[in-house]
Amino acid sequence: MDVAVFSAKPHDRQFLEQANGGRHRLTFIEARLSDETARFTDGAGAVCAFVNDDLSAPVIATLAATGTKLIALRSAGFNHVDLAAAEAAGLTVARVPAYSPHAVAEHAVALILTLNRNTHRAYNRVREGNFALEGLLGFDLAGKTVGIVGTGLIGQVFARIMLGFGCKVIASDPYPNAQIAAEGVRYVPLDELFGASDIISLQCPLTPETHHLIDDAAIAKMKRGVMIINTSRGAVVDASAVIRGLKSGVIGALGLDVYEEEAALFFEDLSARAIVDDVFARLLTFPNVLITGHQGFFTREALTAIAETTIGNISAFESTGAPLHPVSAKPL
Repeated sequence: MDVAVFSAKPHDRQFLEQANGGRHRLTFIEARLSDETARFTDGAGAVCAFVNDDLSAPVIATLAATGTKLIALRSAGFNHVDLAAAEAAGLTVARVPAYSPHAVAEHAVALILTLNRNTHRAYNRVREGNFALEGLLGFDLAGKTVGIVGTGLIGQVFARIMLGFGCKVIASDPYPNAQIAAEGVRYVPLDELFGASDIISLQCPLTPETHHLIDDAAIAKMKRGVMIINTSRGAVVDASAVIRGLKSGVIGALGLDVYEEEAALFFEDLSARAIVDDVFARLLTFPNVLITGHQGFFTREALTAIAETTIGNISAFESTGAPLHPVSAKPL
């Protein structure tokens, strides 16, 4: 099958070609999928897309008109796909439901440790010959209360790591996990989690219910000085609200690996340009804010799993008409 791979970076080529083993004809397109670039898929039976590619109804209509039958996502999330439009156009959508929950969970922990102990600031100080400790004061993680919103695969791994640090771990999820509850995680209502947590980590999918879950009202319920970590989806956090929370001092530290308007920023080298997103630029001015460019998934193990599952979806669709991990517009 001919496959057009959009948003293709060198690592995509490396891992997809390794997983493919010559089974499919892969064309790597560096540009993001959009209404303008969708025509580049002419003749490709499958389109392989990433998290910031545009899979709205107009793009899907173009894909269908040019012969595409399968949209193979290199991601677990599919909130950027108009599933109803895909179904109406006769396109099948597949995803990677799980790759390495350890990759994202460990990145969330890295953000916590960096923000707490100010290692990013200490690194720059020492390189300049400044060995002063003022402004680098942290706290022991042991004994602190960590609240996890969403205890799917990533949330479960994260919970176990934080239990290992000696933290008290509480969680909120509409579908509690009995196994981690038995290991010491206590499920509580979301408002209780907001009020009791020293650190809040967001590991939930983006749904209508979780859109801007962290807003002014939620922040008002939190402990003063709370640390918020988001490695889930950008729109779970209202960026303007967290700026107000940072200015008031309610939010003591903020770690983001995702951002609501990241499609215009992330995965590109913009170092020679001005950041035109005023909200993002404002976030960068806070010394207690740490932002990474959606790299939580970026480990060898995760990229291998993503590529293998993606190729598996394409191969299964070609041979049987059904991918291994389909996404449906119909609720389960």
